[in-house]
Amino acid sequence: MLDIAEELARWAAEGRDFAVATVVSVSGSAPRGPGAALAVDGRGEAVGSVSGGCVEAAVYDLCVRALQDGTVLRERFGYSDDDAFAVGLTCGGTLEVVAVPCPAAASGRAVLARALTAAAGGEAVALARVVRGPAELLGGMLLVRPDGSAEGGLGGRPELDRTAAAEARALLDAGRTGTVELSEDGAHCPGGVTLLVESGTEPPRLIVFGAVDFTAALVRVGKFLGYHVTVCDARPVFATAARFPEADAVVVDWPHRYLRRTAVDARTALCVLTHDAKFDVPLLRDALRLPVAFVGAMGSRRTHHDRVRRLREAGVGDAELARLRSPIGLDLGGRTPQETALSIAAEIVAARHGATGLPLTGTGTAIHRVPGPREPGASGRHPASSAGYVPGR
Repeated sequence: MLDIAEELARWAAEGRDFAVATVVSVSGSAPRGPGAALAVDGRGEAVGSVSGGCVEAAVYDLCVRALQDGTVLRERFGYSDDDAFAVGLTCGGTLEVVAVPCPAAASGRAVLARALTAAAGGEAVALARVVRGPAELLGGMLLVRPDGSAEGGLGGRPELDRTAAAEARALLDAGRTGTVELSEDGAHCPGGVTLLVESGTEPPRLIVFGAVDFTAALVRVGKFLGYHVTVCDARPVFATAARFPEADAVVVDWPHRYLRRTAVDARTALCVLTHDAKFDVPLLRDALRLPVAFVGAMGSRRTHHDRVRRLREAGVGDAELARLRSPIGLDLGGRTPQETALSIAAEIVAARHGATGLPLTGTGTAIHRVPGPREPGASGRHPASSAGYVPGR
């Protein structure tokens, strides 16, 4: 439910009764993963989504029933071969949804309100709940912070709370939402309790180097995708908040110097749009040695070959150069800054999910991938990434 934390925090502050239906498991092709939520308050107002439309009406009714009855309800939704128009997922997958009533007087309401407020404010928190197990454990809330401190509880069982807090912190560190199977006494072996841990982390960073004509469009798309976007350029006349009003930060500094002093992680995307060797080479030399998710650089193929030569002369090895996505962007054939920004953003999304970037028509691949053991931040090449096209360069 942390994906709708801002709205739910407001409802909690206003003292509203509400119920929240959360996706706890997914199999096959499904539009949204675990943690996606839809909430309904006592007046019938709804926020959020669990399926993008397929089963929203049925989940809405599930929330209404949970709030009226004061009980935790569970429902499984899947495609019906007998009746394609029945409630179900026409994409062929299955969702398991749990609806939990959260009346204003509930014992765990204060902990829930603090978790929602923290997540809405951009703090990193994890919220752990029992979604399958003994009735006395359902409805408990455990708020866990990055330092391991915890608030609340899961039904008066200290051993279970300690194990749940440790599991929640591990998932929070990884920025993941998922379920954990535990025993009722808190042992790590599966034993009748399913814990849902939702991680609310700070948004990933997109750092755009170069205050050029394509940058404003890329900033806009990056914000739309949920990134915290920074623009960096050494030229103060171009790097101004007035030129990039939608950026979260505009920094005037040499790109490589700023990269050395700023915080990045395995979700960070770095886009180098300067296509100027005096900026690009020292910047990319450092960027390709960082454990970030994406490093891309703008320029023509001639510029790319010259850039690679200069990077080799600067001591960048083959393994590091293999991480460079250049020319940046997927081959969409676009020419405007907006179309170019779309091609760059599309490659970032494809790289994040390990996808091909090819048209779904005729590929036969799964539309909604199940995350695999791919190492966070790894940027293995895929066919489309070597065919990037940057118009006008």
